[in-house]
Amino acid sequence: MKYLEVAKWEFLEKIKSKAFLISLVLMPIIMMVFGVVPGLLASKPDDKQIVIGMYDESNSLLQPLAARLDEKYKLPDKRPNYVLRNVKEDVDFNAAKSRANKLVADGKMEGYFFIPSTVYDSGKVEYRAENVGNIRVGERFSRTLEEVIVEKRLTSQGLDPSQVRKLLADIKVKSIKISGEGEEKQSGFLETFFSAYVVIMMLFFLIMTSGQLLIRSVVEEKSNRVIEVLLSSCSANDLMIGKILGLSGLGIAQMLLWGTIGLGFALKSGTQLPLDNLLLSLVYFVLGYLLYSAIFVAAGSPVTTEQEAQQITSYVSLMLVFPIVLAVPAMQNPDSMLLKVLSFVPLLTPAFMVLRIPIQMPAAWEILGTITLLAVSTVGMMWAAGKIFRTAILVYGKRPTLPELIRWLRAA
Repeated sequence: MKYLEVAKWEFLEKIKSKAFLISLVLMPIIMMVFGVVPGLLASKPDDKQIVIGMYDESNSLLQPLAARLDEKYKLPDKRPNYVLRNVKEDVDFNAAKSRANKLVADGKMEGYFFIPSTVYDSGKVEYRAENVGNIRVGERFSRTLEEVIVEKRLTSQGLDPSQVRKLLADIKVKSIKISGEGEEKQSGFLETFFSAYVVIMMLFFLIMTSGQLLIRSVVEEKSNRVIEVLLSSCSANDLMIGKILGLSGLGIAQMLLWGTIGLGFALKSGTQLPLDNLLLSLVYFVLGYLLYSAIFVAAGSPVTTEQEAQQITSYVSLMLVFPIVLAVPAMQNPDSMLLKVLSFVPLLTPAFMVLRIPIQMPAAWEILGTITLLAVSTVGMMWAAGKIFRTAILVYGKRPTLPELIRWLRAA
């Protein structure tokens, strides 16, 4: 059981290091800053009135638009959020445009809209501003202007304005998920999406952190010849298994701490966490992690420099980025043939199955098939990693070629 001694030593040595302790605290803070702060800034209300110019060729939209904006958007002190300024001082738009551009450049207006007389037919409106990236202004005015124009169109057909308001009332759809047994459960897009997305991101971070530690540990011990001393006390397989177990325990401890913090925030905010099929997702999580750990061992043991180790880590980790990119299309069509095929690619199986399970439970044959394939691939990769590790850890200098790696795999 020497591999347990190696695992214990690796775990205790790394968990006491300053780099690990800093990342343990710093990573949740960074994730919170990048995940929460942009949303808070985007949802922060304006603290002063914004002047928007209007050139309304139709002479029918300025007043109703101003009234609707005053009704919908107000500052914390109850003043109107937007003040509309009529810039139609000339019949000629080009002349009015020059003066309006100067007002924008001088900071006296945020921007201005040009509403052509053909707006009821074409539905086209122009907006000019220094900062056309202000999504809040563009989205609010676009939606409100559309409401006013549609109301005007319906009114022109003889409909009562109060009835038009009722006809244009927003529709709120409540999502209810139906399980394979026919049971109903309330579930929204964000709840379903993030329940899968968070697990994928946890797997990604665990593989990234533990994989880098695993490769760097081997490189460091090879460079200072400690590896030779270690092999005099235990076998290469014991050393490899011990490193994987020790550094896996380190990564899992890190994930448990982050998960506990996240769970605490979720419970405090009243967010309902979908815990259905958690055990099944955990099976894919563990098997996927062991598969990638074996790949890191096989790919990292021949390298001799820190630069090569970083390259190996980035190449392997790219395989986990692919499912993250396809997360949204998977939400829209989780039963597509492409996702089914990709789910049977061992390197992609953990992420895609964890992504698909909360959205729409795959067929039983897919679950059994992917678990079997992943387990066989993991065992096979562990065997190959052991073969390469046993020889590569004592090889210095030139990186071995592909034919040499194949010879090591064939060796008894």
